[in-house]
Amino acid sequence: MSGTDDGHPRVLMVVEQLRRSTPGGIGTYARGLLQGLRGLDPADRPDVELLASRAAGHRGDRRDPLDDLGFPVHVSALPGPVLTRAWDRDLLRSPAGYDVVHAVSLATMGTGDAALVSTVHDLLWRRLPEAYPRRGREWHEAALQRSLRRATRFIVPADVVAADLVEAGAPPEAVTVIPMGGDHLPPPDLEAGEALLDRLGIGGRPFLLSVGTLEPRKNLVRLTDAYGRIRGSLPEPWPLVVVGPAGWGERLEASPGVVLAGMVTPGELAALYAMTRLLAYVPLIEGFGLPPVEAMVLGAPVVASPLPSTGTAAFEVDPHDTDSIAEGLLTVATDAAVRERLQLAGRRRVAECSWTTIAGRHVAVWHEAAADREGRRGR
Repeated sequence: MSGTDDGHPRVLMVVEQLRRSTPGGIGTYARGLLQGLRGLDPADRPDVELLASRAAGHRGDRRDPLDDLGFPVHVSALPGPVLTRAWDRDLLRSPAGYDVVHAVSLATMGTGDAALVSTVHDLLWRRLPEAYPRRGREWHEAALQRSLRRATRFIVPADVVAADLVEAGAPPEAVTVIPMGGDHLPPPDLEAGEALLDRLGIGGRPFLLSVGTLEPRKNLVRLTDAYGRIRGSLPEPWPLVVVGPAGWGERLEASPGVVLAGMVTPGELAALYAMTRLLAYVPLIEGFGLPPVEAMVLGAPVVASPLPSTGTAAFEVDPHDTDSIAEGLLTVATDAAVRERLQLAGRRRVAECSWTTIAGRHVAVWHEAAADREGRRGR
């Protein structure tokens, strides 16, 4: 087997998602995985380098923001849109000299002699096509087919995604389920969080929280309708703070008590989780569901759809039933015993979701992929 002197494969991680203005959940996964790798014992950590397009406006005399991630960065001369189109059309392959290339999303490329590991976060455009724009569905389906042709190993965050991927054509033995971590946020910046709430007109009042991209799949219209039904039954008309970037589809309008906060900093988000009465996260469908795990790490009780991420640690509601959502919001917001039970269950759940542990499981898959590669070369 090739690789480094310590027996580890040389790994190239494709982190183009981190060049986007809104990296989203995939960007959080990439950063969390790199954080976990840094936390491993050096003897257990393979040589990892990163691959991405050139930064917008970046020149050779300026520091690349990706350098702050703590790993060498292989920067393409191409801008992001051109680079990914070249990958899609198999016009450009990964640099030579690596045993394993790991794509953190469905944006994959030909890898020549290296083994390709692809993380597939979900196949939800197949399960709920109306929740995706047509062009998005078409790209995801074409990217899935390229990944199935190119990759020898797949990582997915949940059993339901593994089943969908096998149904799409992946060999079952090539799919490994590894959940996402939740300990990637910085400590709560309570001062910044309180200042944010002041700017939003909330001041020191209790509030409910929702976190996620504003798009149809996140079910925010039903959530805000449910909140409207119970607002008058709360001890006071506590507001619902909605955090997240604009996505696509019908715009979510502010309604009585609903406060649209937009994007916030990681420190502010951690503070909101630490201060909120609850996190409400009720998507119609999800491959994993990261915000509930983030909230549990910081002690917030969670009201959620049935999700892979929550286990039995959330107060589960039917995302298609506004009354069910409303009942969950009112119960968790006002019942101290329920809140305490959920907080305890949340702490137990997130004890299983350390990025360092998850990084170690990725390293094991990279070793398997490198062994697959050696087996092919030996035949």
